[in-house]
Amino acid sequence: MTITDLFDELRPLAFSIAYQMLGSVTEAEDVVQEAFLRAHQTIERGEQIESPRAYLATLTTRLAIDHLRSARVRREQYVGEWLPEPLATESTPAERAETTDSLSLAFLVLLETLTPQQRAAFLLREVFGYPYPEVAEIVGTSVDSTRHLVARARKHVQERRPRNLATRQQRDELAERFFAAAGDGDLAALEELLTEDVVLHADGGGKVQALKRPVHGARRVAKLVSHGLAVLAERGMRIQITELNGEPAGLAIDADDHLIGVMALDIADGRIQTIHSIANPDKLRHLDPARSAG
Repeated sequence: MTITDLFDELRPLAFSIAYQMLGSVTEAEDVVQEAFLRAHQTIERGEQIESPRAYLATLTTRLAIDHLRSARVRREQYVGEWLPEPLATESTPAERAETTDSLSLAFLVLLETLTPQQRAAFLLREVFGYPYPEVAEIVGTSVDSTRHLVARARKHVQERRPRNLATRQQRDELAERFFAAAGDGDLAALEELLTEDVVLHADGGGKVQALKRPVHGARRVAKLVSHGLAVLAERGMRIQITELNGEPAGLAIDADDHLIGVMALDIADGRIQTIHSIANPDKLRHLDPARSAG
């Protein structure tokens, strides 16, 4: 099998592993590129790869673990709150991941609380369905240690995971009502769509103005969202509803058709429980072809 064949067949899997490990599209692409470069070098040396799929999964995971360890140092120095890079799930290989829920921004933020090794073991076992012996070999531990890693990570995740996921139709309808109410400045209607303990997170990366810390509570969040969209409208910007990370989201697009921000909605029990607003331009370039081309 040539490296081109490997790339075409296995890139979706490699990208899904790297992205869910790192929460960054650009960093995931770097890891995948490095993994395939190493696979190519192995093939060039004439070495036999018995299972390309297992080989690429191992390379990608180990590279992602190393990358995440160094990335965490940078994220500790990040200006404001760090959020994952949003992913257009309808147009990327990551949509082939076995569960859409595992791509949600809320889930990726939750995974940030795990150690790199816990995160790898949990994703390989719980999301990608690898048997424990393979997971143990990939992360470099015994099977017993791997079971403990996964168990601890699973307990941690289950305690903090959303209470109840809505159907896609319910999510889409709720998103339409949310952005309509926010655009109209209808605070009462907006509050009705939010859980009492809703949280608004924002990531400007120190490059654009953004909240310095999360905002809690339906009343405060409704006022902030409504005011923010009103300011955008005054500047000639519009909201386009789409899907990011398997969730409904609004794209804020300026008069020149450039993307200047996204707002993703995490929904549970028929209401919005978390909002992730990302305006750091470095995290939006891959979603904005016109800007990335420039």
